[in-house]
Amino acid sequence: MNRFLQTLKNIWSIEELRNKILFTLIAVAVFRIGSHIILPGIVSTSMSQAYGSSGQPADLLGLINTFTGGAFLKGSILALGIMPYITASIIVQLLGFAVPYFQRLQSKEGESGRKRLNQITRLLTVFITLVQGGAYLTLISQTPGAISPNVDHGIFWISGIIILSTGTIFAMWLGEKITDRGIGNGISLLIMIGIIARLPQTFVGEVLNQFAENNL
Repeated sequence: MNRFLQTLKNIWSIEELRNKILFTLIAVAVFRIGSHIILPGIVSTSMSQAYGSSGQPADLLGLINTFTGGAFLKGSILALGIMPYITASIIVQLLGFAVPYFQRLQSKEGESGRKRLNQITRLLTVFITLVQGGAYLTLISQTPGAISPNVDHGIFWISGIIILSTGTIFAMWLGEKITDRGIGNGISLLIMIGIIARLPQTFVGEVLNQFAENNL
């Protein structure tokens, strides 16, 4: 135990490493705070109540909700998280196997090629965010009681798309900053933090379901 504490003390005494740790902790805290900020006009409890029961749709949405740290079924400004960025990255990687232009960028053009691929990935992320944001707002619109009755639907859609897109771009930027100035891969870290944040609630929910099924 003393050796472990001494190791932590030695790590903390290194200024560069200490700054990286502090930056990572602050960035993660900001990301988690953002996941609790609800989109304007949404009654957040309605989403959880509507899709919290068992069944295939709820299971699928529950999986998405886990990867976003609970933001998806809250109607959060970070409801999409970094899923559009991950989707865009996968598409760009697949294009690298099939399209000669992307193959050249990946293998022959070095740093300039990687920068170009990053630009394409970011632009594709914005497009995917618009598509997924529209699908998400459609899901909300079809959920009884999820939208406040005093909200104009046109304004809700416009503001919702803008805010969701901004939230995803912010999450993507935050992940890149963690990679540059913090510890580890920022995108992977944000995914891991989201999953960890959901573990206690998921565990308790599973235990309660088992008790209910066994009539205990």
